[in-house]
Amino acid sequence: MLQLASFHTHYWPLVRFLVPLAVTNIAVDLGEQALNRGIAAVKEDAIEMLASYGLAYSLMKFFTGPMSDFKNVGLVFVHSRRDRIKAVLCMVTAGTVAAVFHILIAHTDLGYYIINKLHHVDDSVGTKTRKAFLYLAAFPMLDSLAWTHAGILLKHKYSLLVGCASVSDVIAQIVFVSILLHSHLECTEPLLIPILALYMGVMVRFTMVGLGYYKNVHDIIPERSGPEMGGEATIKKMLAFWWPLALILATQRISRPIVNLFVSRDLGGSPAATEAVAVLTATYPVGHMPYGWLTELRAVYPAFDKNNPSNKLGNVINKSHIKRFTFTCLAISVTLCFVVFWTPHLSEKILVNLIGVNFAFAELCVIPLRIFSFFPFPVTVRAHLTGWLMTLKKTFVLAPSSVLRIVLLITSLIVLPYMGVHGASLGVGSLLAGFLGESAMVAIASCYVYRQEKKKRTLDTAAAEGEDSAMNYDVVPEEMSEVVELDEDE
Repeated sequence: MLQLASFHTHYWPLVRFLVPLAVTNIAVDLGEQALNRGIAAVKEDAIEMLASYGLAYSLMKFFTGPMSDFKNVGLVFVHSRRDRIKAVLCMVTAGTVAAVFHILIAHTDLGYYIINKLHHVDDSVGTKTRKAFLYLAAFPMLDSLAWTHAGILLKHKYSLLVGCASVSDVIAQIVFVSILLHSHLECTEPLLIPILALYMGVMVRFTMVGLGYYKNVHDIIPERSGPEMGGEATIKKMLAFWWPLALILATQRISRPIVNLFVSRDLGGSPAATEAVAVLTATYPVGHMPYGWLTELRAVYPAFDKNNPSNKLGNVINKSHIKRFTFTCLAISVTLCFVVFWTPHLSEKILVNLIGVNFAFAELCVIPLRIFSFFPFPVTVRAHLTGWLMTLKKTFVLAPSSVLRIVLLITSLIVLPYMGVHGASLGVGSLLAGFLGESAMVAIASCYVYRQEKKKRTLDTAAAEGEDSAMNYDVVPEEMSEVVELDEDE
């Protein structure tokens, strides 16, 4: 009975907060699968279409990724309406820059070089990829604005609303894919099917979190942040906090295009190269599903930080509770990965039924999916420590981890082919090497910050004790003088 009461007091708020975010992460992967299914349902040139959309989508994610991490700025910094306006202005500016870059890649030689030449794809795949990239130009701004408001809602513990918005996003994508597959687009412009569904989904999500913000948060936060909230956040502070997180997420997003590039070039732009890129496009969301939600653990520390003005559970939930909760999440994720990806023929059935590919293609995805089973370990370490650093607003120490990740990723992509590893297995294995290096560097950075914080606390304690002793020393002579005066009077 005591254990049940302890769970309800210390862990149930964490579960209630994380589950909607985990559902959000899984929903994004399901949405990707719905889009892939929309392409796979096109009977003519399905693999070529899947490869074209995969290249365009992964490049677009490179731009969307850093801006979507402004969710953490909303979570940590937005205490007032003026803070929100500053965050939104930052995202509008960044979204405009991303849209211009999309247009340049679609209509200039820059796009031909990045897509056709670097990836060694044929002209048909390259043309379709650049066209898809143009169609996706407005998506980064809509996505980033939605995530900024999601971060503000998370700060006030409305994670269920954020989760419902993301699930609605996926439902909208699935519905519109089903509708569009029965339209004339399947014959005239099949590439528009997943892209239009993507836009419909993000519009639903943006509308829900926007309305949720105005209904639940806008009227209860002040116009300006007072001293008790740490003062008003400046754009400079927001950007200083955001850029290391953005750099990390940018390297995560650019990892997929880099992998596609090296895998395609390794196979010399042959039909096998197109097939390998298609396998990667299909396996990324399926492999990511059992462990991707662990990334949301980094929101737990800031949301339940005792210095968060909207947090009323700071004295109930401490760091030990969060650590035990994190370990439990890791155990669940690892179990899911090994059950789903190592049970004979289960992963093939998932791919056949979820995406709609044929069984022969699904068999090519088995080994890459099994490599994904080892991703939960570095992802959990990185998420847990990043959340702790976010509460201290010391995200700058995370920047070197992104550099090491890219270095190890490219090194693995160059070295592993000499060891006989090719195709999708080469891509996923190299991603794992990058993840391990990144999490190791985050752990080293966290140890450095921990030592600095411990040293600072020691110095503060010594200074406080010095002030107390000085005050006592000043009091004693005064007391002695009073005694002397009394003696003289007698």
